[in-house]
Amino acid sequence: MTKRIGVLGGTFNPIHVGHLAIAQVALERMHLSKVIFVPAHIPPHKNRKIVAGAKHRFRMTELAIENNPHFEISDFEITKKGKSYTIDTMQHFREVYSEDTRLFFIIGEDTLSQLPRWRYIDDILKISDFIVVNRPGHTKKSTDIKHSSVIMPGIDISSSYVRLRITEKRTVRYFVLDKVIDYIKQNKLYESS
Repeated sequence: MTKRIGVLGGTFNPIHVGHLAIAQVALERMHLSKVIFVPAHIPPHKNRKIVAGAKHRFRMTELAIENNPHFEISDFEITKKGKSYTIDTMQHFREVYSEDTRLFFIIGEDTLSQLPRWRYIDDILKISDFIVVNRPGHTKKSTDIKHSSVIMPGIDISSSYVRLRITEKRTVRYFVLDKVIDYIKQNKLYESS
């Protein structure tokens, strides 16, 4: 029987309940055996000044998923260093898992229209499939890139909104898991941006 593994990459700056919901819905709807969270070392498209250190983002992600037996975390992009590109990550997982494992890369609908501009997109498509999860406020644009769509209830939360609430000294309870909130407080993350 073919194993089906989802990969959810991201900055996770910080990880919030929207990330967890996307992973859970993709897991269930696409019959995945697990979802691997892959925090980026240096995301190529993000402003580094507002990105918490890789070790902090890794630990927050680890804390957020630790009670779900179908969620795992990989430090591949963090230990690889340099900019994080999907092709490198998916080639890594293709080497780790046997050919009878089907790999899926999970993205939000807002990213779908950018796929044709991704580095080595044709090679990514040879080793994995895309799962596209709807995002509130984003209209799905047509694309020739083959993908599976997953619809989930609208949870319109972003890491930038969570960071804004923290800098404004407002609660992020219900947006972020309590143990992640505790970690952010203990390490004084996002207090000013």
